[in-house]
Amino acid sequence: MRFLDDRHPTTDLTYDDVFLVPGRSAVASRFDVDLTTPDGTGATVPVVAANMTAVAGRRMAETLARRGALTVLPQDVAPQAVAEIVAWIKSRHPVWDTPLVLRTGDAVADALNLLPKRAHGTVVVVDDGGRPVGTVDEAACSGVDRFTRLPEVLDGAPTMLPLDTEPRVVFEALGGRGAALGLDADGRLAGLLTAVGAIRAGIYTPTLDARGRLRTAAAIGINGDVPTKAKALLAAGVDVLVVDTAHGHQDKMLDALRAVRAVVTEAGAAVPIVAGNVVTAEGVRDLAAAGADVIKVGVGPGAMCTTRMMTGVGRPQFSAVLECAAAGRELGVHVWADGGVRHPRDVALAVAAGASAVMIGSWLAGTYESPGDLLRDEGGRAYKESFGMASKRAVSARTRGDGDFDRARKGLFEEGISSSRQLLDPARPGVEDVLDGICSGVRSAATYAGARTLDELHARAVVGVQTVAGFTEGTPHGL
Repeated sequence: MRFLDDRHPTTDLTYDDVFLVPGRSAVASRFDVDLTTPDGTGATVPVVAANMTAVAGRRMAETLARRGALTVLPQDVAPQAVAEIVAWIKSRHPVWDTPLVLRTGDAVADALNLLPKRAHGTVVVVDDGGRPVGTVDEAACSGVDRFTRLPEVLDGAPTMLPLDTEPRVVFEALGGRGAALGLDADGRLAGLLTAVGAIRAGIYTPTLDARGRLRTAAAIGINGDVPTKAKALLAAGVDVLVVDTAHGHQDKMLDALRAVRAVVTEAGAAVPIVAGNVVTAEGVRDLAAAGADVIKVGVGPGAMCTTRMMTGVGRPQFSAVLECAAAGRELGVHVWADGGVRHPRDVALAVAAGASAVMIGSWLAGTYESPGDLLRDEGGRAYKESFGMASKRAVSARTRGDGDFDRARKGLFEEGISSSRQLLDPARPGVEDVLDGICSGVRSAATYAGARTLDELHARAVVGVQTVAGFTEGTPHGL
């Protein structure tokens, strides 16, 4: 990457402060751009769901992995629970979605409670043998008594196909609309694929391990018995270990990172280790020396983070990523840009600055696949609650095993928002919808730069600095 006119700015910059300059390009189509990350994590698109309780759960991990991204399960989840979640994720089909399932004796109320758990908007009613009887959607439940049994409202003739049917054939069988049920060799329900899902299956490449199963990551804190936690996560089949703390450039982090590296080396596991967060080249060098393969960059740019307002500590994210990525390249390690992205352009700019992937939190919290319950505000708009991982709410959950006095003392210190409403975008309510927008933007940015890979986007990117008016000029008007 270089700056326009080769004039390096004398002040640090955020994503809003910069723009990409188009250059001569031989890339004719967005589909000629390969978004595979070069950092060894196996991701085929540069998106990572942050290890936030309000963001990262089994549904998020499954759905994003099916589309080539990664999810980092939070460090607050007990190792046994992580093992169960990882086993569940790895049992999911890499193409067909997990259906919502009810029995013939269930009621409309049960379907309405279940429908918000998946973006595909379909509940499959099965018999005692697991064979489909029909499907129910929200429209079928509208205006019906909530205690009505599902057989009275279901569609008894859904499209049903063998699980090995090619996505294009599924799309054609559906006529471009609705959802098909995937059946195993015994006629039992094994998956669900919408027409849009069939299209996505031809665009995205799943993030798979060596055995063809969906991949996921998990976080480890720097407190407690770090080696034992690392061994438990490896035993559970976690594909990427993330050693995580807000201030990554400290001795305790370096000790924890060395311990995790020793565990991975002893196990002979080909598992990348991610560590952070830092915002300086010196921090990158120290974490790399301690054993990190990928380094998380960002202090204070997240939507739920109040660190900069509370402490004055942090750094504008674009400049932090740019400096840290340059230091990482000299050492043969990669960086993830963690936080501060609000538009697809920000992801493209992070990659241009040298990031191999971008961690996203609150943006994904307002989707069907995030762990929270779907709620409605006073105007009837759907939303989910989000909160920062350094907030009083998160600290309270993290310290539930401590004594009352210690919990109360730790609760006095918070650097995050404890409750925020993340509205579901009616046009993009599912995480796949959000991912479509991100990947479309990054692919298009690459074509403007004449790049076919993420590495080429970084190498060819020309970046200019703009005023606030310049940024405003590029936003949609007249809405």
